Amino acid sequence: MSALSNKSFASLSEDGYSLLMSIAEFKKLKKAEVLLHESQVCKHVYFVETGYLKAMHNNDGKEVNLSFTFPGNFTTNLKSLRNAVPSGYNIQACKPAMVWKLEKDKLFDLYTQSPEIGAFGRNLLEQLLIVQEEHANIFKLNTPAERYQYILTHNPELLQKVSLTDLASYLAISRETLSRIRKKYSSSIL
Repeated sequence: MSALSNKSFASLSEDGYSLLMSIAEFKKLKKAEVLLHESQVCKHVYFVETGYLKAMHNNDGKEVNLSFTFPGNFTTNLKSLRNAVPSGYNIQACKPAMVWKLEKDKLFDLYTQSPEIGAFGRNLLEQLLIVQEEHANIFKLNTPAERYQYILTHNPELLQKVSLTDLASYLAISRETLSRIRKKYSSSIL
């Protein structure tokens, strides 16, 4: 087990980092292990150290992928965390992963104890909201081919790590449509 070390924490002083680490809980996850269950109230913010996570919803037996979180990034269910309401989706490991859990109440206590941790928390919240807004806008404003192009340009890690089935679900298209789009882009590159 290692301590959190990432550019995500670069804004923290050594004391601020130590204070944050004092509430961090380390967890190893097996492939497909669920970190947050649909209908469970979210009580943590998660930082991915290794592996990666996906947020997914079961829609009448069909898996709908909502997001992926790779090493060096945070994830949570903001609505559930903030309003203490059941989560509408699962967060699970796509492969063996190591994550750090920051418990909401302990984190909020640190916000009042340390202006530095409070500023860190506000920045983290803003970043999570920006990612969610960007994702929502991609789906509202773009065709499936444009969504794929956006991923190709802005988040190629998805194309390298995520299965075609998961990627198609994430892009809200069939696997066949994804294959056609990929073929079109690969032939235009040649």
